[in-house]
Amino acid sequence: MKLKAKLRLALGFLFVVILLLGGLGAWYLQKLSQEAQGVLKDNYISLEYARTMRGIIDENSWKSEDFQSFNQALFQQEQNITEPGEGESTRQVRSHFNAFRTTRDSTRIGLINKQLNTIVQLNMQSIFQKNEQVKKTADEIYSYLVFIATFCALIAFSFIINFPRYISEPIQQLTEGLREITRKNYEPRLGVERNDELGEMAKAFNQMAQKLDEYEHSSLARVLFEKRRTETIINQMNDAIIGLDEHNHLLFINSVAATMLGLDAVQIVGRYAPDIALKNDLLRSLLNDEPTAKPLKIFANERESYFSKETFEVTNDEKRLGQVIVLKNITPFHDLDLAKTNFIATISHELKTPISSIKMSLKLLENDRIGELNDEQKLLVTQIQEDSQRLLKITGELLDLSQVETGNLQLNFRNVSASEIVTPAVEALQFFASQKQIDIQVQIPSTLPLVQADSDKTTWVLLNFLSNAIRHSPEKSIIEVEVKPNSKANYLEFSVKDLGKGIDPKYQQRVFERYFQVPSNGQSKAGTGLGLAISKEFIEAQKGNIGVESEIGLGSRFWFQLPTA
Repeated sequence: MKLKAKLRLALGFLFVVILLLGGLGAWYLQKLSQEAQGVLKDNYISLEYARTMRGIIDENSWKSEDFQSFNQALFQQEQNITEPGEGESTRQVRSHFNAFRTTRDSTRIGLINKQLNTIVQLNMQSIFQKNEQVKKTADEIYSYLVFIATFCALIAFSFIINFPRYISEPIQQLTEGLREITRKNYEPRLGVERNDELGEMAKAFNQMAQKLDEYEHSSLARVLFEKRRTETIINQMNDAIIGLDEHNHLLFINSVAATMLGLDAVQIVGRYAPDIALKNDLLRSLLNDEPTAKPLKIFANERESYFSKETFEVTNDEKRLGQVIVLKNITPFHDLDLAKTNFIATISHELKTPISSIKMSLKLLENDRIGELNDEQKLLVTQIQEDSQRLLKITGELLDLSQVETGNLQLNFRNVSASEIVTPAVEALQFFASQKQIDIQVQIPSTLPLVQADSDKTTWVLLNFLSNAIRHSPEKSIIEVEVKPNSKANYLEFSVKDLGKGIDPKYQQRVFERYFQVPSNGQSKAGTGLGLAISKEFIEAQKGNIGVESEIGLGSRFWFQLPTA
């Protein structure tokens, strides 16, 4: 029998007991009420009528209203004849009363009193007999109810003692089994042999414990093997890697990180990281959650090296499990950047001298004292002048880049229209966009105010945005270049929107850091991650703002804001 049916049967039994006791009590109370009502209705009322008639006789005034009251009481008594002999006595009273009304014979009064006494005696005797019957009935009811109540109470008491244990014992066994499961002890089994839901629950628990036991023994070796393999891979990596749990206890640290920190990996694993950081400045700086765009300069490998810090939060179903800190060695990039900066500065200065000589020679050629030039020669001279001017401009831009990287940036502010910034950038990259059949759409309202900016450097930033957009956009797509007033007062916003694969939110705040490149799933990367960092310095030097909005699969929108004139 199912547990649900047993519960219904038990509760139904209690319900029947309640109905039985209530029904019997109600029936016996109704019976007592009927017998008591019989006493009042059949006898006590007759005594009242007799008392009324005796009162009238005792007053002995016999006025007309007395005759009327006596006759009314006698009439009511005639309607309430209940006892044997009471009817005859009532008729004798009626006969003597009628005769008394006619002759006013006092002997009739004595006869009436005699019959009234008979009526009183008959009803008093009946009242006594019925009272004895009511007492007897009450005693019987009390005995029956006590017996039934005792019987039901014994059954209910047995039910209260046994049934909860019948339910609780399997549940208690299950609770103990679950406690053992939480202790990773999968050996206990429930020995509940029943055919109800509790028995099915016990069978399901035993099956679960068996499966967990099998899984524990079959997976433990594999898990330990995977753990050792993961530790080996981490130790073989060239980057410094530190793992922390949710309470900032050290879970693992590879050999590169241990050497860099000057710590023994075996001794510190499992310890509270902030306690170790009290005596280790480098670890204290690594545990600092404040973001920084500057690389860390650390003495490693017997030289000053540069590292970028990356922190990855480890979560599971929005629950934080810990974090992993990775220090990437960017020393080669830093050396390359330094060499590039020195090269740019050197080559820019070196190029200025021959370019100046070329321009001087062109001036001499234009002088008539040297000799007149024909039309073809004049065209060639004009082209050489344009090329030399372009070379001079490029040299100036190279010097600007070197100034940014050395911190000696020089700006030439003037009032510039949005089209003066956008048009040169779009025209410069139109050819490259056409090679991928990319349509560059420009939206510049005619009513925009001027901006206070360095047009060359701002155009360079837009060129950087556009070149990145072209590189990451699919073929036959659209790139939108838009200029609009910003919600901030006195600012214009320039933006470049592409339809590329987008940037993961966790990388969006880092794309403007030096040397940082968004992971590309093993694909080759172009550049060293300096373009956006230089763009940020250009814009912020002009008291502007720069940022990115992106969503995976929907492309990216890079923007910068400049104050209006």
